[in-house]
Amino acid sequence: MYRKKEIDLDGKRIIVETGHLARQAGGAVTIRLGDTLVLVTACASKSPRVGVDFLPLTVDYREQTYAAGKIPGGFFRREGRPNEKEVLTSRMIDRPLRPLFPDGWACETQIIGLCLSSDQEHDSDVLAITGASFALGISEIPFEIPIAAVRVSLTPEGTYRINPTFAELSTSRLNLVVAGSADAVVMVEAGASEVSEEEMLEGIYRGHAAIRQIVAVQRDLIQEIAPKRRSIVRPVEPEGVRDRLIQEFKAPLTEAMRTRGKLENYARVDDLKAAMLASLPEDTPAEVRSFASRFWGELQDMILREEVMERGCRLDGRRFDEVRAVKCEVGVLPRTHGSALFTRGETQALCAVTLGTSADAQRLDWVEGESMRRFMLHYNFPPFSVGEVKFLRGPGRREIGHGALGERSIVPVIPPEEKWPYTMRLVSEILESNGSSSMATICGGSLALMDAGAPLTSAVAGIAMGLVKHGDRAEILTDIAGAEDHHGDMDFKVAGTRSGVTGLQMDIKVTGITRAIMAKALNQAREARLSILETMDLALSAARPNISRFAPRIISIFINKDKIRDVIGPGGKMIRSIVERTGC
Repeated sequence: MYRKKEIDLDGKRIIVETGHLARQAGGAVTIRLGDTLVLVTACASKSPRVGVDFLPLTVDYREQTYAAGKIPGGFFRREGRPNEKEVLTSRMIDRPLRPLFPDGWACETQIIGLCLSSDQEHDSDVLAITGASFALGISEIPFEIPIAAVRVSLTPEGTYRINPTFAELSTSRLNLVVAGSADAVVMVEAGASEVSEEEMLEGIYRGHAAIRQIVAVQRDLIQEIAPKRRSIVRPVEPEGVRDRLIQEFKAPLTEAMRTRGKLENYARVDDLKAAMLASLPEDTPAEVRSFASRFWGELQDMILREEVMERGCRLDGRRFDEVRAVKCEVGVLPRTHGSALFTRGETQALCAVTLGTSADAQRLDWVEGESMRRFMLHYNFPPFSVGEVKFLRGPGRREIGHGALGERSIVPVIPPEEKWPYTMRLVSEILESNGSSSMATICGGSLALMDAGAPLTSAVAGIAMGLVKHGDRAEILTDIAGAEDHHGDMDFKVAGTRSGVTGLQMDIKVTGITRAIMAKALNQAREARLSILETMDLALSAARPNISRFAPRIISIFINKDKIRDVIGPGGKMIRSIVERTGC
């Protein structure tokens, strides 16, 4: 059944069509802005996976080079493994959708987005997020809360624009992606040139106003198609088990969760869970054991909320706005061009900088065009950082996502090539982790760059904020640890300088997050960021005046245009001679 919908946003038209392409998919739409067009499909297996206690959702996004009239490079001349843009877009589709699936849905579900046409003016990522919700909404999959996503920019004159072109973004002070439902913002990704907290907040809510328009059209389309939703077989809660577990294990679990030290804390909690499962009679049905195991996580959620709301205290005894002890060291590696070790509580990032020439810059050949990247941030998360044993593989989606957040947050303070002609590669090795290693990467990375002599316009620090909400009451937590991230209601990472915000990433798990709550979180994050910047200044407050003796030297000599032929010489003889004699 063919349907077409059009949405006007800020003078631009989004066109959504279904019933023409990929008709055997569970749900399929094309979504178009300008001449950028994305096909998004949603499919689910016919029967649920037995025994899973998680949502089996897979999201893949791909950009075909023919979309921009290109032939892929390389020997095979076809698309290979996903590039960074495709990985980040897959993550951005997954993050707002995953929490909105109903409890009990255990069928393998796959969302695929394909960029089929690119005008190299409009980014396809927000179209793919919105298209995924449209595809789910018209399918039989029981996805009942439609969402949408838009990009928001801020001109130097202070005007907000919805879904700007790449040209408009190049002069923008803000690159903000907002995803949400009609009632709430559920995800935010942003890079900015030191915008104020109020400007960031205004951008989020300008984006949410546009999202409401898209969601209204989406609901109209769903109502017209009227898909027959598949039923969910929710397991019946066994009688009496919940009350028994609360009575017998809530008090000891509370004491275990208050244990200082992540490894000891987790070990005590795991031992208690094993004891709880062992306490069940041998003839206990499998479904009862499964419920008990699932409820253990709910019990931890309950304890976290009671600690915050009733005791007015966090599990580790900190105040709501208290940052764990911060220690900064620079010049820790003898042969690297710059290095720093940033430790905050039980999270530790070792950051190393390598300086190179323009020949070391990374060439990006994506469908929206070619560019050169002279600053790269690579984030590694080895298994020993959390005391685990795993194979060392290439970077996964999480590593790529954390690296991109760090890079986006530091880029605004990188000096222009005319002032600092080096290519910079910053690598963050997470040596220990208990809460927001991506923000530790930003702090350590900023120090390592200054240790390498990079004249940053300002130091950058980052902090992770959390939220515990009950009814109308909400408490903002500064510098969340792992348990607060897992069992809390919001993960809100903010990076910036003393002058403003340079990076933001937010995922919200509950509704009812008001503008006032978000403003409080941003302002509380600012206080923490300024405190961390003061500690960083004690280690290194400005870039070192000289670069490492192991780093390449770049010396620029300007000669009269009339003398260029003399430097090159006949057939390039003179310039080859200079290179051979000097090594330049």
